[in-house]
Amino acid sequence: MSKQIIIKPVITEKAEKLSTARNTYTFFVDKAANKIEIKKSIERIYSVTVESVNTSIKPGKLKSRNTKTGVITGQTSSKKKAYVTLASGDQINIFGDNE
Repeated sequence: MSKQIIIKPVITEKAEKLSTARNTYTFFVDKAANKIEIKKSIERIYSVTVESVNTSIKPGKLKSRNTKTGVITGQTSSKKKAYVTLASGDQINIFGDNE
């Protein structure tokens, strides 16, 4: 059974600053993936050497909105982020720069 470990890269100002200052890239990953699986997946997809992987889980938020028929409440799903630090000299071009 093959699962998709890397869901998508995080493209924000903070993520771009991390990538230029510390050579650390941020990705949304599968919640069941561990650091070893994330490391192997990044190395296979982007052909780079990964030094370290840090993860964090962003909990879901409660949401409610008013409609004509009443209040609808729900919850957004939680997400897991992986902060991947690459070896010096390696780079990933996920921001669309033409460098």
